[in-house]
Amino acid sequence: MTELATREQAFGLIAAGVAAGITAPWRLYLARGARYVSLQVADMVEWDAWRIHLGCPDLRIRVYDTGAEVRRTSVAEVVIDQCRVAVELVEEVGVDDIDHLLAGHPHIDRAPRYPDER
Repeated sequence: MTELATREQAFGLIAAGVAAGITAPWRLYLARGARYVSLQVADMVEWDAWRIHLGCPDLRIRVYDTGAEVRRTSVAEVVIDQCRVAVELVEEVGVDDIDHLLAGHPHIDRAPRYPDER
């Protein structure tokens, strides 16, 4: 990311998203020497908006324990003009939330996906 044109392109990509109404990322990382741009966003709504705007086909979600808390990391990536662009979201998941999810097997009603499905 050392060439001026590449930096201009990266900032132009962000400016186009913000101009389209997407909240600006709270953190932007431009790797030096490697073609990599990372946008960190505040919540899942922003993450979805950026990944859709950029057309990110590669999605990864990882849940891990840090010892004191549980975190979920969501990453969406795309390669644009030989530059890897990632949209990242890190969320803290409370242990109470996990206990609630494991406390029973809630019944989930869903509409059929196909007309002949029951």
